[in-house]
Amino acid sequence: MTLFHFGNCFALAYFPYFITYKCSGLSEYSAFWRCVQAGATYVLVQLGKMLFLATFFPTWEGPSGGFDLVGEFLRATVDVLDLGGLQLALGRGGGRGELRILVAALGWASAELLTSRCVPLWVGARGVEFDWRHLQMGLDSNISLARHVAAAALLWASGRQELPPRMRVPLMGLLLAAAYEGFLSGHRIGMKLKI
Repeated sequence: MTLFHFGNCFALAYFPYFITYKCSGLSEYSAFWRCVQAGATYVLVQLGKMLFLATFFPTWEGPSGGFDLVGEFLRATVDVLDLGGLQLALGRGGGRGELRILVAALGWASAELLTSRCVPLWVGARGVEFDWRHLQMGLDSNISLARHVAAAALLWASGRQELPPRMRVPLMGLLLAAAYEGFLSGHRIGMKLKI
């Protein structure tokens, strides 16, 4: 039964990436290595972010149960580097705009899936007890894929020369919302405040 649960969680998490790659036409353009390069860019950006956060943002030693809003906002500001790395991956992909968006987003999201959800699924979903957390992790990986495709499309649109000037401000607002998504949705705040 635990193997069946692991298979369901694994399929829920990984098959949408495979289906996106096969059905979007990326496999016809031999874009696998470009996706791998975008994934390698993700890994390098995450390592740089970890070093930067560990160097300049030590843990807050305030009162028990307290919350440092400014410190959390500054830590969330480091997530803007994700947009820079995604832009770098977007610029390295060749071909039409749609293919660039899909190559960068699929490589970026796949690397995030492998680095952050592979081990918890392997260890946790094969456990003795059933836990909804692993199904939720699989669904979250699908949402992450859609979020990265949207962020890559926004970055691609922001670099277009024929973009009307009246569209630049809303586009930059959406990009900032994508960068501060974790802070705005309360993931970091919720962990600190235990909501």
